[in-house]
Amino acid sequence: MKTVRGARAVLVIVLLPVVVVVVGGLGSAIMQSVGLMPLIGPVRFNLDAYAATAQDLPVAIGVSLAIAASSTAIAALVGTAAALVVVSGGWLGRLVGMAGAVTISIPHLIGAATIGLLLADSGVLPRLLGIDADAWPPLVGGPWWVAVIAGFAWKESAFVALVVAGTLLTRVAQFDEPAALLGAGRIARIRMIFLPLAAPSLIVASTIVFIYTLGSYEVAWLLGRTYPEPLAVMAIRLFNDVSLTSRTESAAIAVVTVVLAFAAVAVASVAVRRMAVWR
Repeated sequence: MKTVRGARAVLVIVLLPVVVVVVGGLGSAIMQSVGLMPLIGPVRFNLDAYAATAQDLPVAIGVSLAIAASSTAIAALVGTAAALVVVSGGWLGRLVGMAGAVTISIPHLIGAATIGLLLADSGVLPRLLGIDADAWPPLVGGPWWVAVIAGFAWKESAFVALVVAGTLLTRVAQFDEPAALLGAGRIARIRMIFLPLAAPSLIVASTIVFIYTLGSYEVAWLLGRTYPEPLAVMAIRLFNDVSLTSRTESAAIAVVTVVLAFAAVAVASVAVRRMAVWR
């Protein structure tokens, strides 16, 4: 009983600063966005900040969701495949695990700069392939946000692989070996054992990747187009504007982003709780 109480006390001590920062920051953004904490002018409830961004907001939401969904899907596929290789062991598994650990340690800004140098029309890849800059597709700053998605997918696939591999390494052996002894082939074991066991952790990791990508600023700002802007880029631009009235618009964009993130968490929670492995 004392051990449980001590663990709860430690948990409260650890979570309290996080809750204060998150709730305080989110509450401040909400109050600013509705005019209850203005930098200038009278305190008056209004939705002027949302109305001011209403024209560009739907496009920004669409771009942000498209980038986040594409990056998350690619990272989930690549990360799951890498996790299966790591769990299988051998020199290839150790090599993939080492590559994933190195990838996670690279900051996103440095990774984005590397992707830009690799995929730009005068970058490393077209030079290696001997393709002229005029014939190279606009992958950096182009209409399809290819470089942005590639930057997020490359970095976050290592994170997904780490989470999924950690789950499989602790649980898969007790099911995989009996299935192999009973004559199940590799494909059957992957389909019936590996993927069902990995599904809850894969959904959780993918949700974290989706939310991070949705709110990330650096990669989209460095490798993306100037218009339309993702939500995070728009929020930072408005926050740094010389007009103080733009701060409320930036807060409104931040609140919209948080709402989308909470919606993603809610969908993922429902999906995980409906899984047989979770139950």
